Amino acid sequence: MVTVSGATRLECAAARENPDFSCRDAVPLDVRNEASARALLADLPRLDVLVNCAGIIRRNDEHEIAVFEEVLAINLTGTMRMCALARDKLKAGPGTDGGSIVNTASVLSYLGGGLVPGYSASKGGVAQLTKSLAIAYADEGIRVNAIAPGWVATPLTQTLQQDPERSDAIVRRTPLRRWGQPDDIAGAAVFLCSPAARFITGAILPVDGGYLAY
Repeated sequence: MVTVSGATRLECAAARENPDFSCRDAVPLDVRNEASARALLADLPRLDVLVNCAGIIRRNDEHEIAVFEEVLAINLTGTMRMCALARDKLKAGPGTDGGSIVNTASVLSYLGGGLVPGYSASKGGVAQLTKSLAIAYADEGIRVNAIAPGWVATPLTQTLQQDPERSDAIVRRTPLRRWGQPDDIAGAAVFLCSPAARFITGAILPVDGGYLAY
């Protein structure tokens, strides 16, 4: 199960028809709405993986308290809500291993963001939440990790991509000298969910082209 932000009903329908991946169903969900999240999870016969990707950023406006709270409600509280509600479905049972949770942190879990205090605070919180839940859920066989993407070419960073000066500065600081692509993040998430990572929990994995190496 993967949670994302901003998907319309039409986009959910398109995801079901996408030939690049197998998708049994795609439904709109507001991670702030506990009743909707409970209902969605109740319909699943089993759950092996939860990837929490739902997140927003509101540049400049995040110094306003209402906007700050909105960002935390989706990015941080929404992540906690989905983990807590999915916990029973992910527990190890007789003859079955427990499931895996992958949360989405950020390089801004480690760096300040003057224009995005809400986003930075929420992603710092996601990193600490991930470590805390890794400890709390371990006895149930559930692994909890997070990926910390760097600068990735998505609609969320479109403004930065279109600003030559700022985009060039990002690429210059990134040792691999390019923007990340969504597939770079997907590969890391697949690894953390896979048996190859069966002894990894509580980890925050930077996927940033070396951006945090400085």
